[in-house]
Amino acid sequence: MLHPDDVKGFLAKEEGDELARLAREAGTLGPALEIGTYCGKSALYLGPAAREAGTVLYTLDHHRGSEEHQPGEEYHDPELYDAEIGAVETLGALRHTLFRAALEDCVIPLIGRSSIVAANWTTPLGMLFIDGGHSMEAALADYRGWAGRVVTGGILAIHDVFPNPEDGGRPPYEIWKLAMASGLFEQVRRVGTLEVLRRLA
Repeated sequence: MLHPDDVKGFLAKEEGDELARLAREAGTLGPALEIGTYCGKSALYLGPAAREAGTVLYTLDHHRGSEEHQPGEEYHDPELYDAEIGAVETLGALRHTLFRAALEDCVIPLIGRSSIVAANWTTPLGMLFIDGGHSMEAALADYRGWAGRVVTGGILAIHDVFPNPEDGGRPPYEIWKLAMASGLFEQVRRVGTLEVLRRLA
């Protein structure tokens, strides 16, 4: 069985275990959707949990890498760069992960930009996991496009939330603040850099 440590990504085990627990719980309310797939590390936690709950995980990414994955940036990985087209390409890595982990029955890749897919999406969600681009524009698009799709009692989880600006980028923290101020969500817990909220109404 494929182990999460064998897949490229930026998710701590304690955060992955928490996502799995949440997906098993919230999956009884509807499918889960994650924004920001990369190579599928988080899908190894979310996919089997969604299956256990009798639902599926939709995993959404344009697969061209976030800002920090581009050439010359801190987290650029030459193995995930397609020189022929001159762009980051992570879809093949995801497909490889899902096949090796036998998750093709419960993890459904969505390929496109978050705002475009959200504008055409109609299915209510039991759980939403935001782990996409860390620019303010990308984070706001993820929150504004998708948070309203979470059903009452469902889960909104946001990754890479750093209250101290010296620890990391601000956009995930800013959308977490928006969620808390909206009156629609209540804080459940924090695990690592993962903030967990529940939809109230």
